[in-house]
Amino acid sequence: MTTLPQLHHERPFVTDGGLETTLVFHDGIDLPDFAAFPLLDTEDGREALDRYYTAYLDIARRHGTGIVLDTPTWRANLDWGARLGYDPEALVALNRRAVGYVDDLAAGWPDVTTVRNGVIGPRGDGYAVGATMSSGEAASYHALQARAFADAGAEMVTAVTMTYSQEAVGIVRAATSAGIPAVASFTVETDGRLPSGETLADAVAAVDRETDGAAAYFMVNCAHPTHFAGALQGGSWLDRIQGIRANASRLSHAELDEAEELDIGDIDELAGDYAELQRRLPRLAVFGGCCGTDHRHVDAVAATILTPAT
Repeated sequence: MTTLPQLHHERPFVTDGGLETTLVFHDGIDLPDFAAFPLLDTEDGREALDRYYTAYLDIARRHGTGIVLDTPTWRANLDWGARLGYDPEALVALNRRAVGYVDDLAAGWPDVTTVRNGVIGPRGDGYAVGATMSSGEAASYHALQARAFADAGAEMVTAVTMTYSQEAVGIVRAATSAGIPAVASFTVETDGRLPSGETLADAVAAVDRETDGAAAYFMVNCAHPTHFAGALQGGSWLDRIQGIRANASRLSHAELDEAEELDIGDIDELAGDYAELQRRLPRLAVFGGCCGTDHRHVDAVAATILTPAT
């Protein structure tokens, strides 16, 4: 049984929003390949990350709940790292340093319950399937990050923006081998299906079947609630969906990829959408945002779905 605090707390935990879209569109920071992890290597970069995360720590404090603190490592895997000049040894050091970075953040907020989460992104684009791996290949490929996070003392890892189930299976296996709890988060298209064509129910079932139920829980991210709410119907598998990080925009992945301006959507409407999602997902344990969202969206959702702290 996992001992992750967010699964044993009376109120859902918050997490952050759209890290990369905030840095690019609001802060004017250039992120080659949409990678935030190189910011850890410069003083200015760390200060930008500090400003970003502090807003979410403040939300957790004000709403009387905890926070899952993500490392900024969605792109810090072998292929994307190589494109940005990081060899495997440098990536191991970077991923460990990322855990140290969120450790330091957490230390500055001793009155907020924090969970240090190592983020593992897809080998490919994140909006499309592209070349696929078998679950065994994915486990081998993602083992570098999983081991680095475990060695650095992270409390969990999350496979974020998974476009097909076998890569998620591989990451859960890699994390299990490294001795650290894992969460798998799928993205979907406007029809509520993964870019692979799999339904959410089938993807969750595949990961649980092929890992003996090793994932701590599942999430949905990088899609507007209207894209997947209809898929959240019937079956015990819904109990496994315990986290939501939705996009602000109703646009499809293809449309977002072509967009030159940030679509922040309707903040109040998004908060209402989360309230409906909470009714469909009674075991919701973590909520935050993804592309186009920032602290304003997460604050509005918190105000809507969290009962006042006593």
